[in-house]
Amino acid sequence: MFNKILVANRGEIACRVIRTVRRLGIGTVAVYSDADRSALHVSMADEAVHIGPAPATDSYLRVDRILEACARTRAEAIHPGYGFLSERAGFAEACAQAGIVFIGPGADAIRSMGSKSEAKSIMEAAGVPLVPGYHGDDASPERLARAAGEIGYPVLLKAVAGGGGKGMRRVEDATAFEAALESARREAAAAFGDDRMLVERCLDRARHVEIQVFCDGHGSAVHLFERDCSIQRRHQKIIEEAPAPGMTTELRAEMGAAAVRAALAIDYLGAGTVEFLLDRDGAFYFMEMNTRLQVEHPVTEMITGQDLVEWQIRVAAGEPLPLSQEELQIEGHAIEARLYAEDPANGFLPASGVLNWLEPPEEGAHVRVDTGVAQGDEVSVFYDPMIAKLIVHDESRERALARLARALRDYRISGPRTNRAFLYSVVTSAPYGEGQVDTRFVDDHHDVLFHDTEEDRLRDLPL
Repeated sequence: MFNKILVANRGEIACRVIRTVRRLGIGTVAVYSDADRSALHVSMADEAVHIGPAPATDSYLRVDRILEACARTRAEAIHPGYGFLSERAGFAEACAQAGIVFIGPGADAIRSMGSKSEAKSIMEAAGVPLVPGYHGDDASPERLARAAGEIGYPVLLKAVAGGGGKGMRRVEDATAFEAALESARREAAAAFGDDRMLVERCLDRARHVEIQVFCDGHGSAVHLFERDCSIQRRHQKIIEEAPAPGMTTELRAEMGAAAVRAALAIDYLGAGTVEFLLDRDGAFYFMEMNTRLQVEHPVTEMITGQDLVEWQIRVAAGEPLPLSQEELQIEGHAIEARLYAEDPANGFLPASGVLNWLEPPEEGAHVRVDTGVAQGDEVSVFYDPMIAKLIVHDESRERALARLARALRDYRISGPRTNRAFLYSVVTSAPYGEGQVDTRFVDDHHDVLFHDTEEDRLRDLPL
């Protein structure tokens, strides 16, 4: 095991990792930018190192400064969290060259899954089902347009190097294809420095279901069941739950086996997530593999009773997986709601400002709050505007939903506008309660989820 671990991240994930590392009796090192001098993760760690100005490009994305902080504090390993450098193959390579353990998969696995087209080719060879589409080397407008016609509209254009909904466009017919492709390419180039695109069939009313996988360095691999992440805005998740509503034992086993095949196909190590689209007919298709811990990992922890960060650390230290597939069991139901500073009524526009009043609900066996901010902190324009992840767990989905609704009502926040009332509208809506979830849920139920006026929002959900 390690003596000291540096957490190369900020916010709630940095706090989450630091808690587990300290529980294991390992020293912790935080890094921080100018904007995070007084941040919660800095005060929680045993040591903290300043790494630059507020913009992430000048601090949290500076590999040289992260490695310098490691050398200065004599940290033996780096936990990247998610976002920032967590899926940068070059960072994993730089850690290895510096003699520092990167708590994550190898650079080759990160690189192969970082390209959507390469990932699909590898998955196809491994027998993992793919959405019908074109992901070949010729990404010219003419070839992509021809492929779209062959697949049949509507189609989705996706950035080869993409993620988080950036560089993605739904195209309804051939007349809209050229404009959509130009727009998607511009966005992809700005976000990823790569404007290459692929095209695939758009599956209407599909669900976004992902499988948590784990592999060690001794040839063992398991899945820790599924999460349904269908409730999204702007192709980004906002509510996740485990297990997925309506999942059968047979389908779970089939999807789990496919996810494990995907991980083994790239000699994976550590925690990863294989994301699928689940069609209404029960067919499922590979979308992508995230080579890191996911934002929604707490729901998996709640239903399995396992600490996935601890698993990551033990596997990175060379230990075998703590449990076999047969030893893993599902207990109850868990749901996570992502609380953001944003304006749902204005296209979910991110917000910023000081959290004048921040009082989360009481935590316990059934309620968990993962956050990186405290009352008086500022939600900065420089980083993701997440305030907290609110996670609940109970013996059934119905009881978990009731707990989540109550916890959202009990969450007290004033300062920047938040999505709390919107989350409450989702989890108390009849369609969501009945498990009628798919990736178009927010659009399809707009009138149910959005109130007409600020007065209506305040009346329905007290501050």
